[in-house]
Amino acid sequence: MLIIGLSGLELTAAEREQLAAPQVSGVILFKRNFVSRAQVTALIDAIRALRGDEFLVCVDQEGGPVQRFREGFTELPALARIGALYDADPQQALARAEEHAWLMASEMRAIGVDLSFAPVLDLARGNRAIGMRAFDARPEVVSELGLAYQRGMRLAGMAVTLKHFPGHGSVLEDTHVDRAVDARPQETIRAEDLVPFADAIEAGAEAVMMAHVAYPQVDAKPAGYSRVWIADILRGELGFKGVVFSDDISMAAGAGEGGVAARIEAHYDAGCDLILACQPEVVDEALAATKGAARFDPQRLNSLLGGVAQDWDEMVDNPQRKKFISNLP
Repeated sequence: MLIIGLSGLELTAAEREQLAAPQVSGVILFKRNFVSRAQVTALIDAIRALRGDEFLVCVDQEGGPVQRFREGFTELPALARIGALYDADPQQALARAEEHAWLMASEMRAIGVDLSFAPVLDLARGNRAIGMRAFDARPEVVSELGLAYQRGMRLAGMAVTLKHFPGHGSVLEDTHVDRAVDARPQETIRAEDLVPFADAIEAGAEAVMMAHVAYPQVDAKPAGYSRVWIADILRGELGFKGVVFSDDISMAAGAGEGGVAARIEAHYDAGCDLILACQPEVVDEALAATKGAARFDPQRLNSLLGGVAQDWDEMVDNPQRKKFISNLP
């Protein structure tokens, strides 16, 4: 039920013990875990040696400001660059979104990463944390480009994770450092922010990541702690049957429920399946809080594992890759 963060470039003895805990279903890698492609590939191989292939290796490799692995990988533009093409040539923008997704996912799959948490389906409406990470301010444009991105990821053998449900783009606060409250009426949120998520869910999205944002016109609790958002709306109304991720329990906006154990319990009770403990300093407490918890259903986990992928040299020699890189906006 946990996805945990690691401290550095190699596994420590303590981290090997943490990874062995049955309640740990995967890891999430960050810039602190990367210095080169060879090094991060060796780190992933070491993780696989401990836990095998049925263990999630995750990252945020969106492009633009959020690209954890850079040297040796394609420099991917921010999604807003693709959105900017839409008004001039919608079909070109859709093609670029699919190609961007294929490049990102194929490079991650070639080194053994299962999931890059993507695409961002938040609306580009000035949020400090989202900014250029979002395609556009218009729900219908984000929906079209998000569906194209979803197609590209799947072509590369990667499941999609829609984030940050039900929409993080229409508040100013950065939930990494502040609590965020979106006081708009429920009808406005449904008519705008929810549209790209609903369309992507209808297209079969495998996973959703919750926002650490409270929407008091719907529920006083932040969405990741809310049964209204997860059980009633996401699963009940939108019919989502996939995996629900929390956002990082280390973030400031998640602190309203109390300490680490309380946050995990609140996420789990609300309906989150996999809970992110991204900062190494909270991992031991998260493990203690979940000791004896049921292991996450292996069949559901399988829906998130990466598909068959080319190795790095095969991927680099693919003429399609060269064409897609030349097309990047």
